[in-house]
Amino acid sequence: MGRRFMIEISKNLMEKINEHAQNDYPYECCGILLGKFNDGEKTVSEVIEISNEREDENKHNRYLIPSKKVLETELYAIKNGLDIVGFYHSHPNHSATPSQFDIDHALPVYTYLIVSVYDKKAVDYTVSVLSNDRLKFEKEEIKGV
Repeated sequence: MGRRFMIEISKNLMEKINEHAQNDYPYECCGILLGKFNDGEKTVSEVIEISNEREDENKHNRYLIPSKKVLETELYAIKNGLDIVGFYHSHPNHSATPSQFDIDHALPVYTYLIVSVYDKKAVDYTVSVLSNDRLKFEKEEIKGV
């Protein structure tokens, strides 16, 4: 039997992510999930919206979170007794299925939440964890939404 992954995120926080995705449409939105690791499960207690710093014509299907923003968020998390437990972004006019680009730029352990947005409306999401061999995403169960 394979590894089992679980993340808990409230309906309110999921709505905040969806709103961010809808507001940034037709570009990809991005952000960081803060919370705690608990015996293989994660709990999200805060969502940090990050401005997509991608500066080229690919902003509609790529995102960039500058390392400075990750460091600032990490310091904020430590100060508040939290951890970075994952990242989120949107796929405008595409399914929430992780792309090869998503796989190539992910790290194991963290949750990757992807929201599919069509015509400014969030319609679906996926929640995944990168496999230890870094070749694919594995589905993560979500509760609370």
